[in-house]
Amino acid sequence: MPELLFLAHRIPYPPDKGDKIRAWHLLEHLSRRYRLHLGAFVDDPEDWRHADTLRRVCASTHLVGIDPRWGKLRALSGLLTGDPLTLPFYRHAGMQAWVDQHLDGGVDRVLAYSSAMARFVIGRPGIRRIMDFVDIDSDKWRQYAPTKPWPLSWLYRREGERLLAWERRVAAEFDASLFVSAAEAADFRRLAPESAAKVGHYHNGVDADYFSPERDYPDPYPAGARAVAFTGAMDYWPNVDAVVWFAREVLPALRATRPEILFAIVGGKPTAEVQALAGRDGVLVTGRVEDVRPWLAHAAAVVAPLRIARGIQNKVLEGMAMARTVVATPQALEGIDALPDQEILRAADKAAMTAAVLRALEAPSLGGAARLRVMRDYNWASNLARVDQLLEA
Repeated sequence: MPELLFLAHRIPYPPDKGDKIRAWHLLEHLSRRYRLHLGAFVDDPEDWRHADTLRRVCASTHLVGIDPRWGKLRALSGLLTGDPLTLPFYRHAGMQAWVDQHLDGGVDRVLAYSSAMARFVIGRPGIRRIMDFVDIDSDKWRQYAPTKPWPLSWLYRREGERLLAWERRVAAEFDASLFVSAAEAADFRRLAPESAAKVGHYHNGVDADYFSPERDYPDPYPAGARAVAFTGAMDYWPNVDAVVWFAREVLPALRATRPEILFAIVGGKPTAEVQALAGRDGVLVTGRVEDVRPWLAHAAAVVAPLRIARGIQNKVLEGMAMARTVVATPQALEGIDALPDQEILRAADKAAMTAAVLRALEAPSLGGAARLRVMRDYNWASNLARVDQLLEA
């Protein structure tokens, strides 16, 4: 069985947030074809308890704890070197030595997951290197910049520019670069035309059997509530921005006509700003839940009011797979092929979001058609076949 080095900026288990969901399914898929050697960082102490799960899948693992607070201090050295701050955040001599040992020992295929991990194999010709960028991270920083006061606005703008230069360097040197959607890949081709011929994509998938609406899930909501659910990691700033905007701008208008509506914010590590929303009428902040499916199954609608987004939103696909009517902004629907008003509801502003949520609660559900779309186009096994082809090219 051939060997493969898999490098990830975050331990790919448990698959409880967007980047880890994609990484885990990719890792599990590749483990059937390769002896995997996994090098990854662990930024949440809770995740160490899952190390044995990864050891059962991989021939070897090298997991390195990283304290985000120290990482941010280390990242500031990029201001002196001219590098994007992302690179020194993940600088680690032990990880580099482990990677070098495997490459010098004959491993000749590498899959790097997120641009930061490319640093460990840059300048190493003679091996096949595939880059899964997932999203255009540099563009997220560009989008953040106008929303922040100075000097953060300057810092974020700088990070967007420097990280794009790094992404272009990686794409030019690696054998192929992949993104989460055709739209994301097309955007990157425009930003890095010199590498356009080597840029592709594979869609995320959903385990449609796991996210099945046919099971009998306990109802987690208060009696009489009509729940509108948002799911996601609640320490991720675009998610925070989305739920704060919805709670402040949309929910009051909804409850003016439908006072039974409950906005459920379902996800781990809610920031202080998110926790403060729990004091508002009609808002429930759950924190981490063991199983998100009951919260989706018993929701009257699922919302994704993201104003800053890149790539494919797993929260949208999971809501569709659970046969819920999903109301989403255009940003949250980038890269998702779903028919407006037939499989999903689009809403670009406050008035449209309010009207769409009320429609979702009152009109026949779009969930059946949404689930069929997911089962047809967002299947992990068929989508990941693209990665197999590139690794063996």
